[in-house]
Amino acid sequence: INTVEAGGGSCLFFRAGLFVVGPESAGAHPGPVCYRKGGPLAITDANVLLGRVQPRHFPRIFGPAENEPLDAEGVRDAFERLTATINAFLAEQQLQDVGGGGGGGGGGGTAARVMTPEEVALGFVRVADEAMCRPIRALTTAQGFDTADHVLASFGGAGGQHACSSARALGMSTVFVHRHSGILSAYGLALSSVVKEVQEPQACDYAPANFARLEATLGRLEAECRAKLRAQLGDGVRVRAAWFLHLRYHGSNCAIMVEAGRVDQFGEAFFARYQREFGFRLLDRAVVVDDVRVRATAHTDTLPQARLECAAAAPEPHEHVQVYHEGCGWTTSPVFFSRPAAARLR
Repeated sequence: INTVEAGGGSCLFFRAGLFVVGPESAGAHPGPVCYRKGGPLAITDANVLLGRVQPRHFPRIFGPAENEPLDAEGVRDAFERLTATINAFLAEQQLQDVGGGGGGGGGGGTAARVMTPEEVALGFVRVADEAMCRPIRALTTAQGFDTADHVLASFGGAGGQHACSSARALGMSTVFVHRHSGILSAYGLALSSVVKEVQEPQACDYAPANFARLEATLGRLEAECRAKLRAQLGDGVRVRAAWFLHLRYHGSNCAIMVEAGRVDQFGEAFFARYQREFGFRLLDRAVVVDDVRVRATAHTDTLPQARLECAAAAPEPHEHVQVYHEGCGWTTSPVFFSRPAAARLR
């Protein structure tokens, strides 16, 4: 599991000329500035200022008495104060550059750049987007997969605020936003499978002479995992087991965990994975097994699967609001409401 240290509650800092997001969090209490409880500036506040969060569409549950709306005015005041600090820093840096430039320039340096509160908020959002993109690259590009060949799934209630900009940074052209994305964590937990994993060290060459030994070890670990699942969930549970070997070339310290259905299939799977990740193969080099691992999954059928039909026409916007976009500033943007009968539009 790759965690992302950037979310709606991640605090915003300007340190030594750098925009910093998190890892400190405002949490649910006091929460961001917009919660009206004296909290610090956070990513949620940046999205409020940029118009991506519309306060009037949220319930009046904020403030000390929990009866007030989100505080858009307080957010703007806080960003204006932070922007003044940033502009003062930029002006000071400009003076230092001019004073230390020498060379007889005659003092005709260019004026220091002045940022607006919207540009500051967008800068913090871009930092948060990059933090979200980093683990995705680690799971795709770093393992030989092209992100452009995939669809980005927006997850969580605030996922849509960052999905398009993150997809753009990753070179992805399609974003899927489930209409229940805000409760997918709870929904997924209800449907999640129970998994048992067992791993043992196994220092030997990956060679036919050791196949029987490896198969016996994997079979023993699989039986152990299945027994644990049945003891927890009952004898009627459906269990699927997967075999893995942790393989590396002899003399190399770069081991790769490879899955295959039979022991004699791990070699080709390892060679293909190594070629994809590193772009080459080491010919006539022995392969070593560092570990064996078995993962057993008990599948659940809590809810039936439903097929979504394509909508016949594009939905009508509920309203149009001003949203700040990178490269074009404040732009009139449509707002759509999710409806129970709405289907996705191809």
